[in-house]
Amino acid sequence: MALIETEEAARRLARAISSDLALYNEDKVAEGVQNDNLFEVMADEVQEGRDLYRSRVAPALLPRNLYDRAIIDLLVRSKAHVESPMW
Repeated sequence: MALIETEEAARRLARAISSDLALYNEDKVAEGVQNDNLFEVMADEVQEGRDLYRSRVAPALLPRNLYDRAIIDLLVRSKAHVESPMW
């Protein structure tokens, strides 16, 4: 499979992976936000997603941190309604 070469396509992939993480781990994400340990609770899943992202995207796009931004947008901000010391 050819590597993704455009920023738009890389952003879509990052958001799709992050969305899947949020969808399939909804309770775990909410618990992590509530206890202010989201990245510890989701470390394995986030790393697995990052590995997938890196395997599909051209190295020139990796410094743009599109995956990390998608994780914040879709995992953290989607749970803004959950009470947490983070807010």
